[in-house]
Amino acid sequence: MTETSSQAPLGGLGGWLPVVGMSIVFGLIGVIANTYTYSQIFSDGRWEALTTPGTDVYNPLWAPVIIGQLIFNSALALAYICLICLFFTKHYLFPKVCIASMAVTLVYIPLRGWVGTFVVPDKLMFDPETTEEFTRTLTGAVIWIPYMLVSKRVKATFVEISPYHT
Repeated sequence: MTETSSQAPLGGLGGWLPVVGMSIVFGLIGVIANTYTYSQIFSDGRWEALTTPGTDVYNPLWAPVIIGQLIFNSALALAYICLICLFFTKHYLFPKVCIASMAVTLVYIPLRGWVGTFVVPDKLMFDPETTEEFTRTLTGAVIWIPYMLVSKRVKATFVEISPYHT
């Protein structure tokens, strides 16, 4: 089908792209809230209880797991900030960075659950919270990764600062 004057041009943040943009902004807010919640461990006494040998809940893996979660959340927040910048500048790297961040998160969630079973052996790898988070992330990936790969609007919109753009 050829574009006629009655059809809107495909370039621009129209179609389903506002939904993508909102999900990235809300994703950043969620990661910041999650990171803040994790950071409370240091001020409410849980860090000392979890990482001090001899306490009832001590496990030598708590410290690296908590620090690892904070590092991942911080990296994810930076990725969301990068995605927001790439999205609103219509940068050609946006689809690739978006797909990569979804893929990394899809791998990280079950990995985090698995590592958690070493710290708390009675904990299920896929507890209800982890299952919900993984299902939500997988659903988004199943929808948005193919969209990023095949959408004509995506191909027409994210072209800025491209070595191939004239």
